[in-house]
Amino acid sequence: MSDGEVILLGAVAGFTIFLGLPVGRMRGLTVPVRALLNAGAAGVLVFLLVETISHGFEPVEHAVEHDRWGDFAGYGALFLVAFGLGLLGLVYYERWIDARRDRKAPLPIGPGAATAQHFEVSWIHRLSAPKRLALMIAIGIGLHNFAEGLAIGQSAASEKISLAVLLVVGFAVHNATEGFGITAPLTGEQEMPSWGFLALMGLIGGGPTFVGTIVGQSFVDTTLEAAFLALAAGSILYVIVQLLQSAAKLGHREMLMWGLFAGVIFGLGTDLVLVAAGV
Repeated sequence: MSDGEVILLGAVAGFTIFLGLPVGRMRGLTVPVRALLNAGAAGVLVFLLVETISHGFEPVEHAVEHDRWGDFAGYGALFLVAFGLGLLGLVYYERWIDARRDRKAPLPIGPGAATAQHFEVSWIHRLSAPKRLALMIAIGIGLHNFAEGLAIGQSAASEKISLAVLLVVGFAVHNATEGFGITAPLTGEQEMPSWGFLALMGLIGGGPTFVGTIVGQSFVDTTLEAAFLALAAGSILYVIVQLLQSAAKLGHREMLMWGLFAGVIFGLGTDLVLVAAGV
């Protein structure tokens, strides 16, 4: 697979997020449908989480099989740290964002006293509450999508094309539903968001997948590969929890379970298609 093809795949994986963004301009979307979409995305990610952890943990298992205990300690610590960063890092990032949003910046006094920071804060504060929430969600999704791009690029650079394609397919489906996740707070707002605002949210949320693919493709190293995969696994687990919480709050437990079931089956089916094609 050429470098251009890998980069194109990274772009596809990231920018499918735009498919879900028009939902922000829809009105009257039923609650069961919203619950099904959230749970279906979580189901795909459950399958993808198992696959990603399995490949990311391979160096640890390989070290144990060959009695290389120094490598075991190094790779084991690396996996735990990267996995923790992917999972817990987003939690603390979200808390930091909430704290900054709640903190009121003092108004500048006198001519010329305004700074770039005040203009930035004022722009965010000019947004409605649903739009500010959509922005925060897009930023959080963009962070974990960068880790996903790293995993795609690293897998392709390591000649693990089957894993790279699987990650692209899984992340592409996942990102398509993330577009809905970003715009979900906007569906209850009376004023429709502009197409420009939705496009900005798509770039913030999906663009990092493309950038991460380019960065990850530049390095071919078992240590880096394991770190990128563990980081992606932690991020995936974080998103699974968020999607399931959203689905649970909407009620309709039967739709939640059907969505999970359909998502896992879709992931398994994707894997079998790749195996049958000899990818």
